Amino acid sequence: MPVEEQAVRVTIELKSKSDFCSFLPPNPGDNVAATETRGKPFCTKVNLSNEGRVFPAGFIRSAHYVETSNYVQVTGRMDRSKYKLKSSDGGGQYDHRDVDNVTCNGYKYWVNMLEPDVNQYCIRCCRNQKDCNLGISTYGCKRVVPGDYS
Repeated sequence: MPVEEQAVRVTIELKSKSDFCSFLPPNPGDNVAATETRGKPFCTKVNLSNEGRVFPAGFIRSAHYVETSNYVQVTGRMDRSKYKLKSSDGGGQYDHRDVDNVTCNGYKYWVNMLEPDVNQYCIRCCRNQKDCNLGISTYGCKRVVPGDYS
């Protein structure tokens, strides 16, 4: 009888403005919306995810960290050219409904958006599902994950 493969749980961490992860398309230059079910975590340091990918040098331009009793988030600016993302890419949303077997700071709820056209990103890990705004990705980071995007 064939042995079923057990899906490996992916873990990512958001610890500070210099220690965090975000999902990116699986390959440089891929369209964000077209890869919403296949995103891969990249981090500022290897040990922040069991996937071990690090952001390309210069990709993260700014990061603003917020922690509450219900969620933790990082918002900021990126340089899309460092991962060959296109200026015409309006972005998309990676979240716990589309990318299976991911925990973010130990929480099962999370939402992560990339907007290459305006060079911004956001990620929020939530204790409760109601604290992660899903299904409104067309509104963009500033509405889905309010925060500092300077």
